[in-house]
Amino acid sequence: MKPRVIELLLVTTAPVMVLAARGIPDVWLILGTLAGGALSAGSANAFNMYIDRDIDTLMARTKGRPIVTGEITPAKALTFAFVIGAASLVVLTLVANLLAAALSLAAILFYVFVYTLLLKRRTEQNIVWGGIAGCFPVLIGWAAVTGELSLTPFVLFIVVFLWTPAHYWPLSLRYADDYAAASVPMLSVVRSKAAVGLQVILYAWATVVASLVLIPVAPMGLIYIVVAVLAGGWFIVETHFLYSRSLAGRDSNAMRVFHASNTYLTALFVAVAIDPLVALR
Repeated sequence: MKPRVIELLLVTTAPVMVLAARGIPDVWLILGTLAGGALSAGSANAFNMYIDRDIDTLMARTKGRPIVTGEITPAKALTFAFVIGAASLVVLTLVANLLAAALSLAAILFYVFVYTLLLKRRTEQNIVWGGIAGCFPVLIGWAAVTGELSLTPFVLFIVVFLWTPAHYWPLSLRYADDYAAASVPMLSVVRSKAAVGLQVILYAWATVVASLVLIPVAPMGLIYIVVAVLAGGWFIVETHFLYSRSLAGRDSNAMRVFHASNTYLTALFVAVAIDPLVALR
């Protein structure tokens, strides 16, 4: 299920629910939506590991996964993916609504068919467009509370969409040899470190600009504004350091930017949750 990936997805779900409610939603709605979202993401990840079991054996980063080691058979893994995927739809339908469940199903299908089967092994833009699946939690959280979608969750959708390459490409630099061994055309395999670093900068800037668009759209108050500007500025600086180190032929220290991206997104969405609860306009 890749629990650490799921944890990051849920970080974007709960704050959006608070923003949608402009307060604390019903606790059971929050817990049910998070549970359904975790099952949905876990299902997509399990399908991914079933499909990619051939290349997972070739990469040091993934050779310890349970299908590769034989701890779980491919057939049982596939059954598990179907069962928890179906469970996620039932939970979200009962606890939230059909729209939230439909968005959850769309996220699973997109991750499996568009990213894993269509893009991952064919194009260096795999993580850009495949990352759309990871943007769905903000829509699911909003739909669970309101029963509809509006401009606000789509702005946050764009924030996560732009953030994903800036988050993942530094990780791909760290594991470029793995991807090359598995013939996966990740950007770090087909381009130089400096070229990857430049793309990370561009996407980081775009992410921060998109995060500021939320201020007039939501609208957001002082807490969000301060966090978006300061955390965003720090994130951008870190990406520039990555690029300058790559240009100089030094160790890019890519994992530092990877961890910085996690901290940035967490801080931003914590601010999304706190801002509606504190009247600092």
